[in-house]
Amino acid sequence: MTDSIGVFGLGLIGQALAHRLLQAGHSVAGFDPNPDRMADLEQAGGLPAQEADIWASKTVLAAVFDTDQLLSVIRSAPAGSDVTLVATSTCDPDRMLELEEEAARYGIRLLEAPLSGTSKDLANGNAVFLVGGSESLADANTWLFSLLGRAHYYVGGLGNGNRAKLAINLVLGLNRAALAEGLVFAKALGLQPNDFLELARNSAAYSAVMETKGPLMTARDFKPLGRITQSAKDFKLIRTLAGNAEQGLPFAETYSAMVDDCIAEGEGDIDNSAILLAIERVKFQGD
Repeated sequence: MTDSIGVFGLGLIGQALAHRLLQAGHSVAGFDPNPDRMADLEQAGGLPAQEADIWASKTVLAAVFDTDQLLSVIRSAPAGSDVTLVATSTCDPDRMLELEEEAARYGIRLLEAPLSGTSKDLANGNAVFLVGGSESLADANTWLFSLLGRAHYYVGGLGNGNRAKLAINLVLGLNRAALAEGLVFAKALGLQPNDFLELARNSAAYSAVMETKGPLMTARDFKPLGRITQSAKDFKLIRTLAGNAEQGLPFAETYSAMVDDCIAEGEGDIDNSAILLAIERVKFQGD
């Protein structure tokens, strides 16, 4: 298995990473506690493996949910591992140095590379990676980022990759919400959502979310490409970091409240374009 690339976490992003690697001719060993995801990897041509076996690879990717899960991945490694671990998850940037120190105890070289884009973008080679950590280590893994995405940017020391990712996710989330609110408003005025979306695409209000999320919203197709629960996790981090910097983010507060409403309605595991549903539930309060 030493010639394989290992993947921890076989959810939407992990499966897309595995598929990109397999398509490029690499062998992939993956682990996920969900047996159905392990079966999906095997069907795609990858090798389901146990945690200890993943560490036999020289390059390992982690596509887990949050910072605590990434720490658990690190602690599953045997002592004396000689591995580069590339963390693609969106994590708490203020904890990344702590994780780097923990990884070093196991012989692991930690690099962060959270990605901007949906799992579909990643599968199609259109994701962008925001790389933080040792510059020499980042340079040594240029081949990997070039294989997986359309672009990658080195943004400085460990933690900066996730700082950049969270700032991007703030803008992206608000763009999704703005589009959803515009569609809800247009429908309330009697316009057809598909017609309005086409107009908006060709207007000064254009944003890329009109291409990626607009059709999902108008079709009310909320099969997950990026889940509501992930948005909730990211915006909790955004608000915490903003609080630490004593910076208010009024739109982020509103967005977080709408995401919480989706989760309360049992919509946490559907696509984040379902922010539309939370907006539809808002009743006019008057002046």
